[in-house]
Amino acid sequence: MEDMPGIRQVPRTGVIYVMHEAGRRGFVYGHPDWANLGQGSPESGDLPGAPPRVESIKLTPAQHAYGPVEGWRPLRQKVADFYNGLYRKGKKSQYTYENVCLAGGGRAALTRLAASIAPCNIGHFIPDYTAYEELLANFRSFIPIPILLDHRQGYRITTEALETEIAGRGLRLVLISNPCNPTGQVVEGEELAEWVDLARQNSCTFVFDEFYSHFLYTGEPGRSVSAASFVEDVEEDPIVIVDGLTKNWRYPGWRLSWTLGPKRLVEAIASAGSFLDGGANHPIQEQALELLEPERAKKEAEAIGRHFKAKRDFMVENLQRLGLKLASQPQGAFYIWADLSELPEPLRRGIDFFKKGLDEQVITVPGVFFDVNPGRRRAHSRFSSLCRLSYGPALESLEKGVAGIERLIQRYS
Repeated sequence: MEDMPGIRQVPRTGVIYVMHEAGRRGFVYGHPDWANLGQGSPESGDLPGAPPRVESIKLTPAQHAYGPVEGWRPLRQKVADFYNGLYRKGKKSQYTYENVCLAGGGRAALTRLAASIAPCNIGHFIPDYTAYEELLANFRSFIPIPILLDHRQGYRITTEALETEIAGRGLRLVLISNPCNPTGQVVEGEELAEWVDLARQNSCTFVFDEFYSHFLYTGEPGRSVSAASFVEDVEEDPIVIVDGLTKNWRYPGWRLSWTLGPKRLVEAIASAGSFLDGGANHPIQEQALELLEPERAKKEAEAIGRHFKAKRDFMVENLQRLGLKLASQPQGAFYIWADLSELPEPLRRGIDFFKKGLDEQVITVPGVFFDVNPGRRRAHSRFSSLCRLSYGPALESLEKGVAGIERLIQRYS
């Protein structure tokens, strides 16, 4: 079929591609025979020890109208209060509603941000979240500069090395997923404090994608991580935080996110939102208030920590038993970044492992999709022998997925 006049071909992001291919093979959401280890979605039902799930939303006539592009003020203030209470106790500088902008999910928030960036060099890590590729390719006002994370260093970078990248490449902004999707690495504590100070001292904006910040597997369940802990002045420090209900509260279908930063940033991204998306879903914003009650959020985070750590341990143990190597030990998020190089042929390449896995009704994501490569400027990917497996789904689905992978490996052994 010829291209439609005036319309370009828009590539599917890695996860959307694998879900589309699985759909062609008979996958539908909720199908009992399939194990969806591809899509990055947490199980959204009841968890032991977690608060009850929201089952209904009460609407008023006013909520059928347009909401403010920057979001409903009481919820914006609730987000500010949440961060002040959890990460900024005793600090003179505090967030207010003017430091918060709501949007219709993480991608919408990041798109608003990208539309607001001035011409400059932007640093981004590889590997990282697949959707960053199109995000960084479609806004031509800035130049994306890759920062390779070395597998020999556990896909981590020192503060000193990051400072060298900023100075040597003239970076004015760095995009960071923390915890990292797909490697599960976490920057926290003194190291995170150093990164925030690095941004401050180098006049370089750091954008922290913190959508997995409640999924931590060291220390006590319920811990979370945020750059907000180390911001000295909420109006002066060039620190931007993006989060939402999608992962940390396990309500991905609500499509509600927030961006936290200086007031002048909020004004800019709200202006971008006025022509990009028009604002977040109005009716659910009032309902979201109760989810951000500190005690409720604490119980949810504790339940997540216990439950997802058990699922992580299950996946790590069984995948290693089957011959998959851990490219990095996941400390956060809910993914296994797996090295396939010691599996039998033809399963040593992520794309082949994915395609053969569909025969066993198991969905994975090839590692090449995390080689964030805006404009396809690099011809070679370092991640062809890697894949990402999600332990977001329920344990029953993980067990099904492991069984399918075991059958797949036995077929070629």
